[in-house]
Amino acid sequence: MSWIYLILAGIFEMIGVTMINSLHKNRNWQSLLMLLGGFGLSFLFLALAMEKLPMGTAYAIWTGIGASGGAILGMVLYGEPKDWKRLIFIAMVLSAAIGLKLVS
Repeated sequence: MSWIYLILAGIFEMIGVTMINSLHKNRNWQSLLMLLGGFGLSFLFLALAMEKLPMGTAYAIWTGIGASGGAILGMVLYGEPKDWKRLIFIAMVLSAAIGLKLVS
């Protein structure tokens, strides 16, 4: 269950990061509430995951999901460059997260 919590934490981290961009562009209450909710739930699920998982592993995977997911959402939602080099490095981050899962 800890790994599910960790994945959920990463997904809510991606939502929080996306809402930072949305709030910067729109300045509305919906974006602010989603930003606070996204980061709040992200930290909640990270804390639940860390009850069983080592801190270093949990934090590294949470950060990797958030960073990779944020980059992918930036490409999909905000027209950021979809250069093949960026995709390779995103794949490397995700591969490292999977590797940590395999050795934990």
